[in-house]
Amino acid sequence: MANKLQYISQGETAQEQITNIHKSLDAGCEWVQLRFKNANKKDFEEVATEVKKICDSYNAKLIINDQVDIVHKVDACGVHLGLQDMPIKQARHILGNDKIIGGTSNSLEDVLMRVKEECDYIGLGPFRFTSTKKKLSPILGVEGINKIMQELASQSIQIPVYAIGGITYSDVKEIMETGVAGIAISGEITMHPNKKELLENFNQILNGQINHS
Repeated sequence: MANKLQYISQGETAQEQITNIHKSLDAGCEWVQLRFKNANKKDFEEVATEVKKICDSYNAKLIINDQVDIVHKVDACGVHLGLQDMPIKQARHILGNDKIIGGTSNSLEDVLMRVKEECDYIGLGPFRFTSTKKKLSPILGVEGINKIMQELASQSIQIPVYAIGGITYSDVKEIMETGVAGIAISGEITMHPNKKELLENFNQILNGQINHS
């Protein structure tokens, strides 16, 4: 998992989703998770088909949230599954070993379960309160993420962990110091008036090029 930044899409309508993803790619994003929770199956598939074309034109990775069958239909790079979604094992059986499977975790127990299930990366959070999620799990903060990462290190468990949930630019340096592989961002990118500058600043911190405090 070379990418350190994943953009999780936002938008109430199909057009908003497509526009937001297009803008994020234009600003330099290289890894997108299509998350369109309020869409029906037909709309989701149409958006996924369009977004896959756009991602391909930018040579960017596309991950589909939850909908394993759509991954097949549009030939996305993989799927991200929540704790209440299809089991990782079942998704792996359907998608095979060539697709990326990410899994949400909210606790050390979740992470250890995901490791056992052999998912490819973990989305760990929420870091702080976020209005993106309707049913929010307990907030982890830097302390919670750090505790989990230390426990993984003590058990010599190596799996890419991405912090998620209400993360802003000023949080990134402290989060990366916990040992996570990267971050997943939604609202901060969607709402920012100068996405290109924001992405450049994010990537500088993620790649250790500047010391932000």
